[in-house]
Amino acid sequence: MSAPLLIAAVVGGGVLLLMRRLFPRQKAVKLLRYSGETMRGKTVIVTGANSGIGKALAGELLKLRARVIMACRDLRSAEEAAQDIKKQAGPENGEVVIKHLDLASLRSVRNFCEEVTQEESQVDVLINNAGVYQCPYTKTDEGFEMQLGVNHMGHFLLTHLLLDLLKASAPSRIVVVSSKLYKYGHINFDDLNSENNYNKAFCYSQSKLANLLFTLELARRLEGTGVTVNALTPGIVRTRLGRHIQIPLLAKPLFYLASLVFFKSPLEGAQTPLYLACSPEVEGVSGKCFANCKEEELLPKATDEETAKKLWDISRRMVGLAD
Repeated sequence: MSAPLLIAAVVGGGVLLLMRRLFPRQKAVKLLRYSGETMRGKTVIVTGANSGIGKALAGELLKLRARVIMACRDLRSAEEAAQDIKKQAGPENGEVVIKHLDLASLRSVRNFCEEVTQEESQVDVLINNAGVYQCPYTKTDEGFEMQLGVNHMGHFLLTHLLLDLLKASAPSRIVVVSSKLYKYGHINFDDLNSENNYNKAFCYSQSKLANLLFTLELARRLEGTGVTVNALTPGIVRTRLGRHIQIPLLAKPLFYLASLVFFKSPLEGAQTPLYLACSPEVEGVSGKCFANCKEEELLPKATDEETAKKLWDISRRMVGLAD
């Protein structure tokens, strides 16, 4: 055996072994089945709807006759995704609207919300799906660490600016896509923006924990309004979210093959947010987190009401919301 082949075999075997240890093979995900009229007359906003879970979710909502607003940073990619999901959905389905939204720019968030409130008479479901994962240290337009800025701050402002419309559309729902990796983070109030020390893995986990704490505090504040908010952890899904992760060249083909075995497809990953957006089973349920369409028990740090309130107050100041 030649040296390159031997190296590839060793690396490949190591990758497969590591994948098996880190990601035990998941049970086949049962795809949800709803009546084709389930979302007729309802408007749903999906952030990051041009790829991955967001695209798959938008496609499923379209089949259920929803008016889907694809809120995306890359309009060209969004156009291509929209053509794809409309083709797959076939005729006599819902409607797709594409709008520009860059969550790394609070000005873009404000412009998006202004357009939506002017043009839409109702918003029945807001799905905060878009995110970035373990990117090199960069900052948003307002100077936030990118993962905190996009995953938490951008969605924080987006949700606040659409709350009046969501309340007027009640009963309505907010769905927040978090991650099981929240377990490895904490809210570092002493260096929330990671200016003194940047660890890309920690910052992602911190932002996903922030999603859960935001859900907790928002649910408390929305009691009695007819608007519910729930979070979810989709599991490990084959998406472009991990594009910043460096994988050795020889291992890439084997990593891809392993991902087909151990990771969920985007459609499988979209099942829990679809469930939270559509299912009558969660009508009136709020402030919870779900995984595989079932309520998930969270670690105490994700249900700490004092931390949630403190993060809420700091986040409001950081995004420029008046007291």
